Amino acid sequence: MSNPLNLISLKNPWHLLATGFGSGLSPIIPGTMGTLAAVPLYLLLVQLPLSVYLFLVFVSCVIGIKICQVTSDDMGVHDHGSIVWDEFAGFWITMAIVPILKLPVDDWKWLVTGFVLFRFFDMVKPWPIGWLDKRVHGGLGIMVDDIVAGIMAAIALYLVGHLAGWI
Repeated sequence: MSNPLNLISLKNPWHLLATGFGSGLSPIIPGTMGTLAAVPLYLLLVQLPLSVYLFLVFVSCVIGIKICQVTSDDMGVHDHGSIVWDEFAGFWITMAIVPILKLPVDDWKWLVTGFVLFRFFDMVKPWPIGWLDKRVHGGLGIMVDDIVAGIMAAIALYLVGHLAGWI
């Protein structure tokens, strides 16, 4: 059986995006590396007006279904670890709490806490994340668990901020 990574090319725009500009090709913790690669783009996106930020996050989720489906099909593997576009979108959803609440973008405690919370929900997959992960397939299946993890992490980020007295 051939290595699925041999079936993708970073010259292919679908593969380039699906692998988070190559960050998902990391031999160790590709999901975390993908989320880490999403941080600089978040720092650019969050400078935009809130409505534009939310629109672009929505678009990243919708187009992410296609990005992940095409790459998954080309690799012949459902949700290969190198596919990390879903981590990009999920992290951006988590961090939407910052512009929504008009919190300071340059306050790193939000970024670090959001990163840790998103990775927690994405890796542990508490209900309904794990349930969705097992039952929804294709590009939508790859994206939906991270979208829900992003929503749950955003709620947790708000609660942590509130309880810690950051808000």
